Amino acid sequence: MSMHRMVRASLAPVALVAAVLSSGVTFAQDAAPPAATSGVKGDLLTWIQDAEGKLAQLADAMPESKYGWRPDTGVRSVGGVFMHVAAANYGLPSFIGVPAPAGFKFETYEQSLTKKADIVKALHDSFAHMEGALKATSDANMDKPAEFFGMKTTVRGAYFLLLSHAHEHLGQAIAYARMNKVTPPWSAKEHAAEPKKQ
Repeated sequence: MSMHRMVRASLAPVALVAAVLSSGVTFAQDAAPPAATSGVKGDLLTWIQDAEGKLAQLADAMPESKYGWRPDTGVRSVGGVFMHVAAANYGLPSFIGVPAPAGFKFETYEQSLTKKADIVKALHDSFAHMEGALKATSDANMDKPAEFFGMKTTVRGAYFLLLSHAHEHLGQAIAYARMNKVTPPWSAKEHAAEPKKQ
């Protein structure tokens, strides 16, 4: 699969189900607090870290026995979704001058890990890599031109792509969890708190 298709590939029906099942805009309780960065970078970090926190919670909540589950042949498994996000977090910044870790290969990384503990660590490490690069980017460099798959954009645009990509596959991961009768942890906490409010 080409990198273009890898980034843009999605399950539209799954994303729609996830949008219905998701309980609106809610910050993950266990997400890291936004870095002390203002302006557009601060906004990007806030929402990237929101997706990171929720993806990490889902990765923890899904049983290892479900990491190979997929809703149909030819689509990503549970573990594959998390690895796809990690691959983008490492690979896309390399187009704007951020070196990927030694030995990283964009085309094969997604299939390189299968155990839950390894995938959870890879997801965490990939967000740390990508967010560290964003924090280190000067405001002036955010305006630098960049190109992805024939589309001209800027370094800022690259991080918007990473933001939207993380949330797109968060929606997919939510739907996968619901289909396996796993309630997203932040939703479970909200439901548990409702009787107390009443």
